[in-house]
Amino acid sequence: MKYRQHAAFVEIEPPQENGVIQSTQDQHSSISPPTSTVSGAPDDEPFSTYFEEKVPIPVDVTQMFSFRKLWAFTGPGFLMSIAYLDPGNIESDLQSGAKAGFKLLWVLLGATIIGLLLQRLAARLGVVTGMHLAEVCNRQYPTVPRIILWLMVELAIIGSDMQEVIGCAIAFNLLSVGRIPLWGGVLITIIDTFVFLFLDKYGLRKLEAFFGFLITIMAVSFGYEYVMVRPDQGELLKGMFLPYCEGCGPAQMEQAVGIVGAVIMPHNIYLHSALVKSRSIDRGNKKEVKEANKYYFIESTIALFISFLINVFVVAVFAEAFYERTNIEVNAMCNASDSPHTDLFPLDNSRLQVDIYKGGVVLGCFFGPVALYIWAIGILAAGQSSTMTGTYSGQFVMEGFLNLRWSRFARVLLTRSIAIFPTLLVAIFQDVQHLTGMNDFLNVLQSMQLPFALIPILTFTSLTSIMNDFANGLVWKIGGGVVILVVCAINMYFVVVYVTSLSSVALYVLAGLLCIAYLCFVGYLAWHCLIALGVSCLDVSCLPSRVSNNRPSVLIEEQPEYDT
Repeated sequence: MKYRQHAAFVEIEPPQENGVIQSTQDQHSSISPPTSTVSGAPDDEPFSTYFEEKVPIPVDVTQMFSFRKLWAFTGPGFLMSIAYLDPGNIESDLQSGAKAGFKLLWVLLGATIIGLLLQRLAARLGVVTGMHLAEVCNRQYPTVPRIILWLMVELAIIGSDMQEVIGCAIAFNLLSVGRIPLWGGVLITIIDTFVFLFLDKYGLRKLEAFFGFLITIMAVSFGYEYVMVRPDQGELLKGMFLPYCEGCGPAQMEQAVGIVGAVIMPHNIYLHSALVKSRSIDRGNKKEVKEANKYYFIESTIALFISFLINVFVVAVFAEAFYERTNIEVNAMCNASDSPHTDLFPLDNSRLQVDIYKGGVVLGCFFGPVALYIWAIGILAAGQSSTMTGTYSGQFVMEGFLNLRWSRFARVLLTRSIAIFPTLLVAIFQDVQHLTGMNDFLNVLQSMQLPFALIPILTFTSLTSIMNDFANGLVWKIGGGVVILVVCAINMYFVVVYVTSLSSVALYVLAGLLCIAYLCFVGYLAWHCLIALGVSCLDVSCLPSRVSNNRPSVLIEEQPEYDT
């Protein structure tokens, strides 16, 4: 595969088979991956994050489908699926079950399907271009929007990481019967995360197997709780496939919005587009690229199906055992079981409010200490695995947006420190029993960052200049645009509900000012996205195709010629 080193503006007719309409030099130009992953740092250790080796793909020209090839492509989708199982998702699941019973399972199913379609776009971008989303953003957006975009994505990663690390800390607190404080659990998580992140030194497949082991622990732990509680299967199926919520009020509707926000996470789009680069694919061969897209989609479907089942386990357990329970009922059960956590539940008839910590406590009160410890083990696996993938996300995002070429240890240390310091401060000054309010804030923070992943991924996968023959078709452009609009609208509703609950004029004014700046930047990204989707009337100055004498003046760069 060869790439031209220089480009020039010329007058041409509409693109031919091997030519691609380009933009001005800085706008939506053809991209080609770096010829060397060590560029710019000859004296440093080889530049690598997760990609010190590439998994070879077996050659089998006789079969349309090969399990050997599927196994070779298996790994990135399961690492991506861990974001659907992080402590924030688990907390959303248990609150959904406790507040609405089985009635919101269809929302979880729909959000997972939407997530799968968005992950498909992320995987295709990485496979076709050989670059992940942050790298493409670095090459396509001007400097100021690029820096703002990086900061927004970093905020999302920090918010997610705080939930994950605190989830681990809560698990350590439950397993130690309160002997390990929240800040102590955070420090333990920091240390073991550094250790686990270097597992890929022993081989990429071993690292992926370790993540598979953690997913298995979650499946067994939450599956045990599911079997022990024995939820009503009829109600479960009804809630999953009947898109209706009978008798639901504002609390249930807000919970439904929270499910969507918890499932679809912005940094996961960046992560998945990078993970797919770990397989040895000849991007100059159209057949190989098409095959890789197919197997990655199958693998992602399987991985998200498993993550969906684990989420269903959690929802069903709390729907069956704790839906419409009152605090006084739970207090009585905890007293009867000699639980040391009885004071968590006041003696009143208000509905039970649960989070990850209280969820483990009530399971222990109703089903014995074994249920509590198994719950804590599942939360620990969820927090540990998602903390590791979150760190990878931070490295990919920082390296891609800022074009960093640092040593491996320096990159891990920096990306960990950015997220860990705020978490440690929260852990020191917050009680383990009063974290629900902070989790609500972190969910809102991540919801606000969604457009900064969804809009760029739809923009770049719709451009023929970037994706060549694999650019989104009309159906994907329209469908993707509608899905992203709906998801962003739902999450903005979640943000508005949260802000209005603050009851402070000063906070309203601050939120209003931030909202204006936020909407202006989202509008900028949306403008570029609409041009990429074909709304040519918006193309006025910085154009994907500049009109001159009724013919486009375009930047031509040689695309890889596919071997057929």
